[in-house]
Amino acid sequence: MLYLFDIDGTLIDTGGAGMQALREATLDIFGAAGPALDLAGSTDLGIAEVIHAHFGIPPEPQRIEDFFAVYHLRLHWQLAHGPHSGRVLAGVPAVLTELARRPGATLGLLTGNTPDGAAAKLRHFKLDGFFAFGAFGEAHTDRNQLGPLALERAAAHAGRRFTAAQTLVIGDTPKDIACAHAIGARCLAVATGRFCAADLTFHGADRVVESLDAALEWL
Repeated sequence: MLYLFDIDGTLIDTGGAGMQALREATLDIFGAAGPALDLAGSTDLGIAEVIHAHFGIPPEPQRIEDFFAVYHLRLHWQLAHGPHSGRVLAGVPAVLTELARRPGATLGLLTGNTPDGAAAKLRHFKLDGFFAFGAFGEAHTDRNQLGPLALERAAAHAGRRFTAAQTLVIGDTPKDIACAHAIGARCLAVATGRFCAADLTFHGADRVVESLDAALEWL
């Protein structure tokens, strides 16, 4: 079985460190505050393009790379020194530990974060040892395009392909649900982010739990 995890709102809550890092990177690069951002389920490439569009700047690859470089520096600082009450969300260590030792289980990431951003967050919250591969948000603006990439990387890691029936996406937003269904997979939605259980049910989650500590029996 393949388990593909989102990060923010699903595994951890950075307490605003990510948003603050984006704001500071925007100010550093453009010299002014950027637009209001909706981070829930968005990819970092999509967010970077929205910021560039706000200032009328073409999102050329080198500009995006430069933006991410500053963002990563700011994110590392905010995680280590910022006034944020971040935390690992309920049930996460137990679920990851159980799945990691379960025969036939393969764990990966399906996240809107960049690889460096994901690594920084997971390392800070001591969850980095659970994931050997993933699909990340620097690759596409559309989260639905990350699913096929995650399946390819899972196959390369495990040495076998996973069918849709063998794949479960775990996330906390309607975009996670849509991303799972775009590859024919099921979605376990957790109401530990911005969206409540009723919202996630409305958007078609295959199963909704209030937090991951209520999910082990279903997993």
